[in-house]
Amino acid sequence: MPNTRRRPEDIRAYLLEGIDDNPSGIVTETAAEFGITRQGVLRHVRQLVVEGRIAVQGKTRDRRYRVIPTAEVRIPLGVSADLQEDLVWRQDLRPALEGVRSNVLAVCQYGLTEMLRNVVDHSQATHCVVSLDYSPHRIRMRVGDNGVGIFAKIQKAFDLPDPQDAILELAKGKLTTDPQRHTGEGIFFTSRMFDRFSILSGRLYFAHLEQDDDWLLEEQAPAEGTLVSMIIGPSSDRTPKDVFDRFASQDGDYGFSKTHVPVVLARYGDENLVSRSQAKRLLARFDRFQEIVLDFKGVATVGQAFADEIFRVFAHEHPHVHLTPVNLSQAVAQMVNRARANSQGAQSQAP
Repeated sequence: MPNTRRRPEDIRAYLLEGIDDNPSGIVTETAAEFGITRQGVLRHVRQLVVEGRIAVQGKTRDRRYRVIPTAEVRIPLGVSADLQEDLVWRQDLRPALEGVRSNVLAVCQYGLTEMLRNVVDHSQATHCVVSLDYSPHRIRMRVGDNGVGIFAKIQKAFDLPDPQDAILELAKGKLTTDPQRHTGEGIFFTSRMFDRFSILSGRLYFAHLEQDDDWLLEEQAPAEGTLVSMIIGPSSDRTPKDVFDRFASQDGDYGFSKTHVPVVLARYGDENLVSRSQAKRLLARFDRFQEIVLDFKGVATVGQAFADEIFRVFAHEHPHVHLTPVNLSQAVAQMVNRARANSQGAQSQAP
């Protein structure tokens, strides 16, 4: 049912926020969202053009729109051990964000420095590009390199069967190919600090949308190296501490002991999650955490063997790991409850 908001500021904010994702269809999308005509939306578009906030390319229905940034920065960099990520932030990006709230600056600094350090230490790249575009409705930073590709690097380092498995491992956290210098927390926390975080590498595009805690995985045309994109609204009240605290230990040592795992990332294409092998891939490295939230959003059904391996076999072998399933469909809940009931029954029969 169409949204009944029709205040000009609401419509214009929707246009500005949606143009990046839908540059050619944003007018039709906005008309449907607010229950108004295309002509009504175009009046707001023209006003935004007059104000210098958006630009228009093309004619009639081939038109594409883009937001005109308040500030833009693009820095080509040679990659070497001498590259200092804090200087890139302080000297090149931070000055372009004058007036931005301190908590948002803290998020941007964390994300930029973590992602650029990953390029230096892991990518085997010779060059990278750091960019920033800042508009009143969003801040977007990108770090792109010409290296081996993050998913391929992780796949090879951990002997994974497919690059997609690297995405699942990154989503769990505590994953690094260089444990002497890294904890494996940078991408995990960065992906939760920003409104939208994405990685394009090889043939895979992976994104996390914080507002709805949605995860997106798509196949794209093969891309060289790795491109990381981080987007946050300048009015966000999120802080790095908020995110760290969500996954911290409850015993007071502030360690990274809790993770949130999207089960849908364990699925290839439209296949069903039915086997013990699939479950074991999902369960890899779970024993490094005290609490694991298993998010079944987007998973309609699971097989008996898949549920049994997680909620009976693994739970019995790792009693110190607390598994919390969320967003269960009725069919998934039935399988989870059945596995847990079998586990309790086996314990009650033990001598």
